[in-house]
Amino acid sequence: MKTYQEHMMTVLRGLLVAAPLLVAAFPVAAQNPLLPGIGAKDRRVVVNATHAPWNSLVKVQSNLGARCTGVLVAPRRVVTAAHCLLNRAQRFLPASSLHVLFGYERGEYRQHRAVAALETGGPYDTERRLDGLVGDWAVLTLDGDAPEGMPPLPLARVPPDAGTPLMLGGYSQDRAPLVTADTACAARGINDTDRGPLLVHDCDGTRGVSGAALLVRTP
Repeated sequence: MKTYQEHMMTVLRGLLVAAPLLVAAFPVAAQNPLLPGIGAKDRRVVVNATHAPWNSLVKVQSNLGARCTGVLVAPRRVVTAAHCLLNRAQRFLPASSLHVLFGYERGEYRQHRAVAALETGGPYDTERRLDGLVGDWAVLTLDGDAPEGMPPLPLARVPPDAGTPLMLGGYSQDRAPLVTADTACAARGINDTDRGPLLVHDCDGTRGVSGAALLVRTP
């Protein structure tokens, strides 16, 4: 496994993020009823969170205990999923109740940043109909720069074509102490909705991975 991971980290330097600022995304693989978003064959593997591109992922937490994945897209900007930031009344939590952990692994983390401000793609449809998914993104502004060695990932300006190889990784609920990733999935096309396009993919990702970036190899 170590040799495979080292090889993958070498060839995956220089990735573009298919950010939810541009298109929302959802899996089309057959669902595992115990792990929504996981196909009949679970392709997720543990990846090294200290190596690129996985070291640009963060753990987003709230004072209410919600936990999701985020991706660093600028020194003080993290993109995540809007639904991770809702309270029990389905209202957005204040920025002061949100926290970002860098280098999280097995209960420890390298550095913590508080959230100074947030912007969402609302109105977000909590019933998760396709039109509502377009607004399921949030940008967190941190109270300080990310630690050294944790670079922002560049954003894709256009969605990948159908068949383009993708990767999706994050802090899955069933394996929360580690970063796991599907490194062998692909884009399946675009669904048009009244509020904008949705990028369809077949990547394995369940609760906790919400807010993670779709990654695509670039020359």
